[in-house]
Amino acid sequence: MNETVTKPPERETSPPAREVVPPLELTEELLQEMQAESQRLESAHPREIIAWAAEKYFPRLAMATAFGPEGCVILHFLAEVEPRTYVFNLETGYQFQETLELRDRIAQRYGVEVELKRPALSVEEYEAQHGGPLYRTNPDQCCFDRKIVVLRESIQGMHAWMSGIRRDQSADRAGSPIVKWDKKFNLVKISPLANWTKKDVWNFISKHDVPYNPLHDQGFPSIGCWPCTRSVLFGEEDERAGRWSGSAKTECGLHTSD
Repeated sequence: MNETVTKPPERETSPPAREVVPPLELTEELLQEMQAESQRLESAHPREIIAWAAEKYFPRLAMATAFGPEGCVILHFLAEVEPRTYVFNLETGYQFQETLELRDRIAQRYGVEVELKRPALSVEEYEAQHGGPLYRTNPDQCCFDRKIVVLRESIQGMHAWMSGIRRDQSADRAGSPIVKWDKKFNLVKISPLANWTKKDVWNFISKHDVPYNPLHDQGFPSIGCWPCTRSVLFGEEDERAGRWSGSAKTECGLHTSD
């Protein structure tokens, strides 16, 4: 894993004011509605799915993005459909500089300001607390503390959230429906690109000149935190092979069930 990357400077953002509302409650009626909508939208274009999500759940609709190619495509559609949608990035403190710079390019292109959400402890404080970088010894705990906890705080008052996962990314994501109940975060989870392929995503990016992370051109098909991300080697077909390389870990926990 690359441990020589220069740590980017911290940036400040101002969180939007949001009314405190009770969480959405899962009922049998809601469950049946989600299943019906997921089936109806199975062959729909991502823009149609996002438009449905905005009409149904805005302003209680959120999106968490790591600025992957899929997230950039969704931001392209959100700028057309409902640019006021609350979009945030889990700024663990370990992100690549190129990722943070992409946030600025997205804002310039689409006028969509993605809020950076940070853990309570800085990287320096966190590593001091654990006697060094926890990503080396317990990456699951690191992901939990610096991603899962922060996401749970960020979605307070939300009823639905969108993700950029695709079914062809990994075995863990192969069965992802368009719409489902996310029991980990007690939200409706909408995956507009679930039925798109990697080729579909990059064809769209090329055709519409969607901004993307330049690291993708350097052999990084999937980009997370720099200590736990490497470029994919020749012959590796799994586009997430560069994530947590050398371990059995394949997900940070955002898109796995309890």
